[in-house]
Amino acid sequence: MPRPAIDLDYLKARLAELLNTPSPTGYTDEAVWLLCRELERLGLSYELTRRGAIRARLPGRDAKPARAVVAHVDTLGAQVKAVKDSGRLELVPIGHWSSRFAEGARATVFSEGGAYRGTILPLKASGHTFNEEVDSQPVNWRQVELRIDAVVHKAEDVRALGVEIGDIVAIDPQPEFMDSGFIVSRHLDDKAGVATLLAALECMIREERVPTVDTWWLFTIAEEVGHGASSVLVPDVASMVTVDNGTTAPGQNSSEFGVTIAMADQTGPFDWHLTRKLVHLARDHDIPHQKDVFRYYRSDSASALEAGADIRTALLTFGIDASHGYERIHETALRDLARLLIAYAESEVEIGRDAKPLAGVKGFTHQPMDEGG
Repeated sequence: MPRPAIDLDYLKARLAELLNTPSPTGYTDEAVWLLCRELERLGLSYELTRRGAIRARLPGRDAKPARAVVAHVDTLGAQVKAVKDSGRLELVPIGHWSSRFAEGARATVFSEGGAYRGTILPLKASGHTFNEEVDSQPVNWRQVELRIDAVVHKAEDVRALGVEIGDIVAIDPQPEFMDSGFIVSRHLDDKAGVATLLAALECMIREERVPTVDTWWLFTIAEEVGHGASSVLVPDVASMVTVDNGTTAPGQNSSEFGVTIAMADQTGPFDWHLTRKLVHLARDHDIPHQKDVFRYYRSDSASALEAGADIRTALLTFGIDASHGYERIHETALRDLARLLIAYAESEVEIGRDAKPLAGVKGFTHQPMDEGG
């Protein structure tokens, strides 16, 4: 078939909707509803776990060995740790991110009394009061607080609004879609990945492309706290490709352009055969790409393996600058990533033995051991 025509306008529209739907881990229901409505519009059947992880099946020419691709809809956020006597709120982070990036952020606290807007500020926020101390105070979550935009003077006033310890705080994404192709926003990790999965799906359905085997499109809701794809797989899935961010920073080989194929993260190497297949597919389909290794990183793949799934896993990423901060990506990387996902879905099965969870040695894989040169 001809090269898939990824609809970038569709991709960016879905990304904008996702970014404008708050979904910190633990408060993802509305983002799940948004995704379900879009899957229905695309004509795909799907099912949800009790907490809202989604799996949708795109039928293939054969059922097994089934494949899966996965991205997570949950984002970083915060939670109310304490209501201070001053009426300000002490926070703890949801997920791992620095309070350095929280300072100055606009936010919404979701309480029993409704949603309230506010700003996360350092404890010493005014140079007119604290002079040079505004630059010397430590950077940690005990050094910031949430100022609610409501008339509150003391803790009792805050509680009267219905705001309490444990309430979820969503951080404004502040997205910008630039004419240069750059997209700048919080929470591109991993809403850009979710939008990329949707764009690949939309293209396959529009162009009547049929996967080689049943391909499951998974959307998880708790990756930022380590749970991820631990409870959404079906038994027939033999291999899973995770889509998430790749960090473009000193010492890394990731790029904001093309697809970055991860060879390993902090949990160890990804499956040799599946990763090699993805590299070859990128080469064969002229998809710009590079490889990288992430030392302080884990993804939905790790969650699935730690939950006991005996599957091959790999990680495809879009390069992201300032991950878990105010992030930047380029739209062409998302397009290239969607193309690679389609190439994977349409590729032939190379390890037929994977159709069975257990089998004899016949058909088991080999890894090259011959000397080079």
